[in-house]
Amino acid sequence: MVKRVDSHVTMQKVIPQADKKYRELWEIPDDHQSVGLIACDVEDVMDFALDDASKKARIQVLHVETVYGGVEYAWSRYGGEITAVISGPKVEDVRSGLHYIKEYIERKCGLYVIDDDESMAYYVDYMPKIGRYNQQKLGLPSDTSLAYLVATPVEATYALDRALKSSDTRIIEFFETPTRVNTGGALLYGTEAACKSAVAAFAKAVEYCFAHPMDLDS
Repeated sequence: MVKRVDSHVTMQKVIPQADKKYRELWEIPDDHQSVGLIACDVEDVMDFALDDASKKARIQVLHVETVYGGVEYAWSRYGGEITAVISGPKVEDVRSGLHYIKEYIERKCGLYVIDDDESMAYYVDYMPKIGRYNQQKLGLPSDTSLAYLVATPVEATYALDRALKSSDTRIIEFFETPTRVNTGGALLYGTEAACKSAVAAFAKAVEYCFAHPMDLDS
C-alpha cells in the first residue's frame, strides 16, 4: 500500500536586522536587511519548497546544506536533515518566504512510503514552472518543468533508467549514491507532460523493486 507521509519543519527563525559581519559571512545583498533560517526533517523536500517560495515572496536563497546521516544524527531534536538560509529586503518578506517554504514542505511535497511499517520510502515531485531559485541555480528558463526523483540506492538507480526511457527529459542534476542521507536519484527537466511521465515511471519502478527484490526479469 502506497501512502503519502508528512514532512515537518523542525525549526524556523528570523533575524530582522543582520549584523554587518554576519552580512559579509553570507554575502547578503546590499538591499536585503533581514535573514530567515529554516530546517526540516527530509532533505529532498527543501529544493522545491525554496523554489515555490521564490515565486511568491521577495527572497533570495543564500545557503542550503544537508546534515550527514540525517535526522537520527542531529545534535538536537530540532536539527532536522537540511537547513536553508534566506534573505529579504524587509522582515515581512522573510516571514512570507518562511511561510511559503513551510507550507510546501508540510502540505505539498511528494514523500511516500510503500509498506505499513514504513520501512521503504521514496520522494517524487514535479514542478510545472520553476521559480527564481532554480532558474538561477540551474540556468534554466522560467517555463521549464522539473521532476525530482529520489529513493534508496539500488531502487533509485534502477528506476532512473525507467524514468528516462518513459519520458523526453534530461538530467540536470544526478544524485550519485550514496548521498549524505544514503539515497540516490536525479533532477530531470523537460515539458510538464514529460516530467509527469518521469515521476510516474520512477514511482512504478521503485514499487516494483519493493515487491520483487530478487527478480532479475522485469
